[in-house]
Order: sequence, then structure tokens, then C-alpha cells
Amino acid sequence: MGYRVAIIGTGANPEKKDRTGYAMAYRHAPGYLRLDDCDLVACADIVPENARAFADHFDIAQTSVYEDYQEMLDEEDLDVVSVCVPAAYHADIVVGCAEHGSLQAIHCEKPMATTWADCKRMVETCERHNVQLTIDNQRRFGAPFRKAKELLDDGTVGDLVRIEWSEDNLFDAGVHTFDLCRYYTDDEEVDWVLSGIDFSEENVWFGTHNENHGLTQWKYKNGVYGLAATGDGMEMVGAYFRLVGESGVIELGVDDGPALRYRKDGGKWNTVKTDDSIHAPAYSLPRAGARKVVKKLPGVSDRTFAKTTFYERAIEEVLDAVDEGREPEISGRNALAGTELVYASWESSRRRGRVNIPLDIEDNPLTEMIEARNADDEEGEEVEAAD
Repeated sequence: MGYRVAIIGTGANPEKKDRTGYAMAYRHAPGYLRLDDCDLVACADIVPENARAFADHFDIAQTSVYEDYQEMLDEEDLDVVSVCVPAAYHADIVVGCAEHGSLQAIHCEKPMATTWADCKRMVETCERHNVQLTIDNQRRFGAPFRKAKELLDDGTVGDLVRIEWSEDNLFDAGVHTFDLCRYYTDDEEVDWVLSGIDFSEENVWFGTHNENHGLTQWKYKNGVYGLAATGDGMEMVGAYFRLVGESGVIELGVDDGPALRYRKDGGKWNTVKTDDSIHAPAYSLPRAGARKVVKKLPGVSDRTFAKTTFYERAIEEVLDAVDEGREPEISGRNALAGTELVYASWESSRRRGRVNIPLDIEDNPLTEMIEARNADDEEGEEVEAAD
């Protein structure tokens, strides 16, 4: 069977990548183009010129370009959509797509949403309407991460004892690493989270607040511990990701080192060669009018699909799961469990104490703390001016 696919939120110039936007739609589109049973037929963006440019780039008819995604759903008889808007708009659009009743699958960019209530609402609505929801935690499809899982499962370093990682922040970047933690623990449930964060300076990524610096620890119900350092604390861990076993260590993304290495206690480091870096293989865009190809053939225009991006592998998983009627690796329910640790970290800082899982909040603790601080600062300035 064939799938009619559309993109919601095309973004602007894909060559301009900064904290205001990465034009993720241009990374999703090739993932559908490379699958011979997918037709990329429509797109929507509230900025019409962005949508028209995206349509030109990927040879979508201008009659299938929309400002209103709901109108697109009404007109285009779609099976799958990718949601590539900023996180603050994810929940309403995902819920609107699920409630429309026409779709089989929704593939949404990360992070899930900007309140814990909205994260849950996305998953619950899609499940209620029998729509497959996936979140683009694509990093777990990288060769170094898959090979590390094989080493762990093979008992190369013994049973897992502790997970450590470092990233820029907990939310926009850390959701990837929390998802990897879930991958390496075989979806083990978390018992508690304890965290301290600093948010003294504005740190907005793609319209959403992040902390400046943080240190988080957590414990799984099977006894495995986790440790994460963000911002200035990244150097404390000394690697992007570390799996500590009873009899050895696996490391991913060491500065000036290999993507993957391991050693047994008392032994030397062993480098494991992989085709990928920890972030992605080389990436380039196909030109407009590129023909669709099956996954084992050369690709389009000036690039081939012999080496796929992590985004493209994630989209293949999305469609495979639909075909096979199973839960995807990157399901909304799976992403929810990883995202919960972000909100639990912020909530722990707000409470100044340990937080048990499941969370009993609905809001965004970091946003609330920042707004309370700003309100106190404004009140202080008014008092000082009055004096």
C-alpha cells in the first residue's frame, strides 16, 4: 500500500541553522522520498513564502501548499504527517491531527511539548483515536549507539551499573540522551530523580527556556543509577555518553576520540569502528524533482541513500511500525517516559528535593521558576524606584 505524506511547519532557509530554527522539514522530507511507497504530496506553514519554497524544492504542486494545516487535512486525503513546528505548538497540532480522523501516523519533532500536561495530552489523544504517534528521537538509530547496545547485551562490560551523560541542556538536547538511557535499560522504569539547576541567564532554544547549568541523578527500579551534567558541567562527565558495567566501561563521543570505545577493568581501550559519528553521517539535500527510490538503490540527484541520516532511519521505522502493526521504537509513549525525566529534574530543583516517578505536576517547573524570579525582580525595581 502507498502512503500520502505531508509536512506541517516547513521552516525557512534550511542553510540558516541557529537557535531560532533548523528547518527540520528539510531533514524529514528525504526520509519519505527514499521510500518507494511514500508520496510527499503537500505541506503547510503559517508563512506562505516558506511553504512555497519548500514545495518548489521537493516538487510539490503549488495547489497543495497551505497556510492552515486543518485545511490541508480536509483537502489532501493524507495518511502520515510530520510535525516540524517549534515545541510550544506541538501539542495543539498533534491533537488536532489525531482528532481529524484521517491519519494513520503522526511523526513529531522533539522535544514533545512545553508543559508536562501537554506531553501527556499528545499521547493520550493519539492512543484514543488509534493514531500512531512517534517523536523524532532519531539518535538511537546511529551505528555507534546500536553497537554499544550490542556490546552491553553481549555482556562485554558485565551488567549495567550506571549511566552517565553530558549535554548542553536537559530539554532541547537532553531528551535525546534520556531516550538513549531508556534504550540501554530496556525501558526500565525510574524510581526517583534528584536535580539542581541554574537558570540565572536567559537560555532560549527555539522559543523555549532551558537551564544554564545542571546536575541530575536518578535511580531505576532495577538498581541502575543515572548521572547527567548540562551546560558548564559537561566537562565533569568527560564524554557524551558512558555505560558503566560491573566489569568495564563503554564510552561514546569522547573529545578528540573515537565515536565508540570500550575497555574491561584493568585493560586497555578498544576502539570500535562505525560508519557514523555520534551525531550523523554526512548529510546533503536532494534537488527539486528528485525521483523516489527504494532504500537499497542509489539516491537522488547529487547524493545517494547508500548512507542514510538518522532522521531517514527514524522515518523508515515509523512506516515499518505502521505496516507491521507494532509499537515503534520511538513511540510517543516511549518518548513520554524519557521526557518525564526532564520535567522531574526541573521539579526537583523547584522543590529542592527528590521527586518520585510518576510525576504529579501539570506545568513547566522551569518556566514557572523563571517567571517568578522575573516578577520578583520587577517588584524589587518598583520598590527601589519608589524609594
